[in-house]
Amino acid sequence: MLEKEQAKGIIEALLFATARIIKITELQSILEMTEDQIKQLINEMNEDYKSPKHGFEIIVINDGYQLTTKSEYYEYLYPAFDKRIEPKLSQAALETLAIIAYNKKATKFDIETIRGVDSSATIYKLQEYNLIEQAGKSDLPGKPMLYKTTEEFLKKFGMKSLEDLPDLPRFKMDSNQQIVIDDLVEEIEKNIEAPSPDMPEINANLNKIDEKEIKGEEDNG
Repeated sequence: MLEKEQAKGIIEALLFATARIIKITELQSILEMTEDQIKQLINEMNEDYKSPKHGFEIIVINDGYQLTTKSEYYEYLYPAFDKRIEPKLSQAALETLAIIAYNKKATKFDIETIRGVDSSATIYKLQEYNLIEQAGKSDLPGKPMLYKTTEEFLKKFGMKSLEDLPDLPRFKMDSNQQIVIDDLVEEIEKNIEAPSPDMPEINANLNKIDEKEIKGEEDNG
């Protein structure tokens, strides 16, 4: 049985070296400890990390953990990243992300029905940025591919799961009874600031969406 402090050191080393979300089941296997024991260790580690002498904290994402930079230190890290290579998330990308996130899963047809335009390139780019991924095939005719948001998406929005999303916006309809999502995207864009140091290739710091900041209107005709 590992000593408590040694186990903490191993957890810290694993999270730092892998720079990814590590499932609690992985930690259980490596440390030969129970889930409750690991959770207790991580809680104690985060208590230690609260000291200003530490620049990191461990965040929970679904059933895993990741070591990440404390948000209060972001401004000091930005100059260290080369901003010349940072593509921006377009309005099309933001629209597509919102549709997939709020529907949990969506097909390309679902996305294009709401947006009214071809979304092939946007879907490809979001997969490239690891913000969405394939989630099997729909039972609809033709078995179209389903897409869902990733754990990376949750991390960038500061959420533990999609249950943390604000209440579903009440979209309004235009004269052709098409959903209007411009208002939603406009509000999302307001929340996008400087790039996150954990993902410098995307020119957006996707902070947690505040429930009060996403609003829609329902037009019943």
